[in-house]
Amino acid sequence: ELANGQRAVAKEEIELGDPRLHDMLGERLSAQLSDDVELLDGASYDFDMEEVRHGKLSPVFFGSALTNFGVEPFLENFLQMTPPPLPRKSSVGEIDPFNKDFSAFVFKIQANMNKAHRDRIAFMRICSGRFDKNMEVLHVQGGKTMRLSQPQQIMAQDREIIDEAYAGDIIGVFDPGIFSIGDTISVPNKKFEFEGIPTFAPEHFARVRQKDTLKRKQFVKGATQIAQEGAIQIFQEPGKGMEEVIVGVVGTLQFDVLEYRLKNEYNVDIIMDRLSYQYIRWIENEDVDPKKLSITSDTKVVQDFRGNFLLLFTDNWNINWALEKNEGLRLAEFSRT
Repeated sequence: ELANGQRAVAKEEIELGDPRLHDMLGERLSAQLSDDVELLDGASYDFDMEEVRHGKLSPVFFGSALTNFGVEPFLENFLQMTPPPLPRKSSVGEIDPFNKDFSAFVFKIQANMNKAHRDRIAFMRICSGRFDKNMEVLHVQGGKTMRLSQPQQIMAQDREIIDEAYAGDIIGVFDPGIFSIGDTISVPNKKFEFEGIPTFAPEHFARVRQKDTLKRKQFVKGATQIAQEGAIQIFQEPGKGMEEVIVGVVGTLQFDVLEYRLKNEYNVDIIMDRLSYQYIRWIENEDVDPKKLSITSDTKVVQDFRGNFLLLFTDNWNINWALEKNEGLRLAEFSRT
């Protein structure tokens, strides 16, 4: 007997060729199962655990959390397939998870997890060594030594303050606004940076501004914090402030999420105008003056919140035009945070 009056479901493993399968499922369902398995065998690759662990093959599980079908086998197999902590590339070479020196990598930031306290949590993966809640660590990008505040592990709505963590563990710490995705945390005497997370080019763009000019502060804070989470990317036209920004997203649903969160978490109503740009490229040349580039009238120069210059294009023809008219110009489809 389980919680809420639910009962554990009896299970039995049975081979496809077992004659009992026909009796258990009936003629129609057993025939459909055989056809589906045959289709999967023909359309999929052979299962290879090494390919899975190196990100070259993705296993697929069939089930439903709503009906509690296939959930337990998925969780059991997920635990078996999950690789142990692996070495991570850094500016000083690979960092072995068994290295005794503590290091961690910030991979996610979430604002307003607790609306009552307007908190902001930075999630980091322990990459090597042992973390102790009283230890001093170095925030490499910020160049400051600190103690990580309120280290905790989170499961759904439950939070548990922890005293220690090890390589492979994920912890959340209170973020007063100093962490960014891609930041490295290390012991004070070992300064290095882990390789960043790729920031891929958005495909949809919109100009966004607040309706009420008196709520500029809330708008800037909300747009910045949501962008720092990685859910959206925000861009500014050089020389202009944050009263109006260009938002880039991979899928249009993210526009709806942005509008909802600004309204519900920051009490800001926005005006959103979709733009015709379809492509964005980061300018790799550090010595290029964007103001002196030869570009078409429907190409726009913008900056991301790190100050990097980018170009927005309406089509591929404009990209090729910019490359042809600006000798030596190097454009990238993504950057690293």
